[in-house]
Amino acid sequence: MEEKSGKKRLWIYLGIAYGVTFLMGLFMWYGRGSEMDLNVFPIAQMMYPAAGVILGYLVTRKGDRELPRWFFLLFLFLTAGLAGLAVLSVLFPDQLVFLAGTPVSLWNMAAQYVMLGGSLTGWVLLLAAGKKRRAAYGLGWRNGKVSLLVILLFVVLYFARTAFALALEGKLPLFGILLETPATWITMAFLPLNFLLCFVCFFGEEYGWRYYLQPLLQERFGLRGGVLLLGVVWGLWHVPVDFFYYTASVDMGWAMAAAQQITCITLGIFFAYAYEKTQNLWVPVLLHFLNNNLVAVVSGNYSSDVLQNQTVAWGDLLPALLVNGLVFGIFLFAKPFKGGKK
Repeated sequence: MEEKSGKKRLWIYLGIAYGVTFLMGLFMWYGRGSEMDLNVFPIAQMMYPAAGVILGYLVTRKGDRELPRWFFLLFLFLTAGLAGLAVLSVLFPDQLVFLAGTPVSLWNMAAQYVMLGGSLTGWVLLLAAGKKRRAAYGLGWRNGKVSLLVILLFVVLYFARTAFALALEGKLPLFGILLETPATWITMAFLPLNFLLCFVCFFGEEYGWRYYLQPLLQERFGLRGGVLLLGVVWGLWHVPVDFFYYTASVDMGWAMAAAQQITCITLGIFFAYAYEKTQNLWVPVLLHFLNNNLVAVVSGNYSSDVLQNQTVAWGDLLPALLVNGLVFGIFLFAKPFKGGKK
């Protein structure tokens, strides 16, 4: 019976995490062709992996008294709301509101409020669920000392990767300027507060990738093989945003998709290592948040669309593979991945 339920959960997960993602990609394709604002789409997309896991649990474990039902229902409600706002942003574009005299997209502002309100409500419902329910579904904080050390290690490696990349370009002095800039430290000081106000999106990915899919792939393909395959499928999941959001031109989509594979495989190795080392889901959730938000720090671009309209060329891939492989990919040979299958 559990095997049948497991297969049902897997199909539900794939239908939501990948089916909805690529269906929304059609709206993104239409919106990009008409030069519309697509900022809501990547926010909504981050929710789909966890939504697939959660819907599977709600369907197959209806009688489980340890199910954190209210938190899960809230998450599905938020996912549906953000997906709806994304669709509305291309069906009814150019809907603006004015804040302090500055025009702002109505749909972007609504998405930010949904994410903010959902995150604050989510913390309340997680606490109300109780320690037993949180632990039963991987939502509890565990191994605090080791978890904090792993998070600190990631921050050090992140800045080391930045220094390494700048050195390869002959721009290492810029790293010193980065560390001397007050905005760097001010932004980092506010990161904990920012995480509290937007955690649902990063939970949305990691509950789907590290908590749910990683153990399944490791059980089938081995501790290392499963992690590498997870990096590949995680990278493929980004294809709609690679072509229609991240790149300055759709023509760069294939190069961005290839670069995304490098990022997801190598970064996925470290995220998997962090999860295996700590058995604490909140560690990869925090690492994912830091990875996305430290981009503004190391790039000096503090705008809300820092990840949008990037320029990428095929010649950028080899240095990216070298840097990311040496900094993060090397953890594939760490102790948690030694041995056979999970």
